[in-house]
Amino acid sequence: MTVYGNFPGSRPRRLRTTPTMRRMVAETRLDAANLILPAFVREGIDAPVAISAMPGVQQHTLDTLRKAAVDAVSAGVSGIMLFGVPADEKKDARGTAGTDPDGILQVALRAVRAEVGDDLVIMSDLCLDEYTDHGHCGVLTEDGRVDNDATLERYAEMAQVQADAGAHVVGPSGMMDGQVGVIRDALDQTGHEDVSILAYTVKYSSAFFGPFREAVGSSLQGDRKTYQQDPANARESLRELALDLEEGADMVMVKPAGPYLDILAKVADSVDVPVAAYQISGEYAMIEAAAEKGWIDRDAAILESLTGIRRAGAQMILTYWATEVGQRLLR
Repeated sequence: MTVYGNFPGSRPRRLRTTPTMRRMVAETRLDAANLILPAFVREGIDAPVAISAMPGVQQHTLDTLRKAAVDAVSAGVSGIMLFGVPADEKKDARGTAGTDPDGILQVALRAVRAEVGDDLVIMSDLCLDEYTDHGHCGVLTEDGRVDNDATLERYAEMAQVQADAGAHVVGPSGMMDGQVGVIRDALDQTGHEDVSILAYTVKYSSAFFGPFREAVGSSLQGDRKTYQQDPANARESLRELALDLEEGADMVMVKPAGPYLDILAKVADSVDVPVAAYQISGEYAMIEAAAEKGWIDRDAAILESLTGIRRAGAQMILTYWATEVGQRLLR
């Protein structure tokens, strides 16, 4: 063998020689405490309903939702984000089921809070899209546009009833201008100063939301491009970020996660508040579908995708695999 002095002088492979060595020098660590479980609860069902586009995910009954919350606690997961799925006949133009104290989401919040108390951070999706008969995230004008300021009034009402029902955190996801400020005022004026706001600061109009439409029984007509962000834009996200922080956001989120790791990294580098990212339904479905066909190693792909999101700067990750991965990390 020809020896060329001490070439190569630097051998990074020395730090990859064994699993224990790789674990010791890992720059990014994924922990169950980083994870938040999104969960759907559907009104009027007596057994869980499978979501065909999201294998392994279901629309819960109140009983199975309680069990999912308990399982999440046992797995070391930090939070649960609840989405309500009302009966179709309860949807209307203003999404009134979303502000009904006895609406499905508020009932679910009370049930989960009674079941797990403060052992899980209970979060609620604050948006009208599940409750409107047109499927948009706000109130419509006569010519079919989403009325930003009229929608803010509805969000203020939603924040109050969700906080009254036991939410530790509300997550305004509608991308209305000024939503964080209006919600903060509404919470503070009704004695809910301790309820936090997880702002959906960066929410792109993404094709990867597709399976979510089935999960929440969406009635969407048209698209959401006039209020969700354009995937071509990056600087716009930092503008939205500055506005949400100025209005009082306690935490901020980037959604989707995987296709927007560059945006996530920019946001994480720019703030001193906790940063979340939502690994959405389409990201979940792609891995599950490829794994079902034997094209990828499912478990390895899940952990790799979550580690990438964590590496990009997310302290909290909303993922449908939260409980499963939490259990795996505890072993």
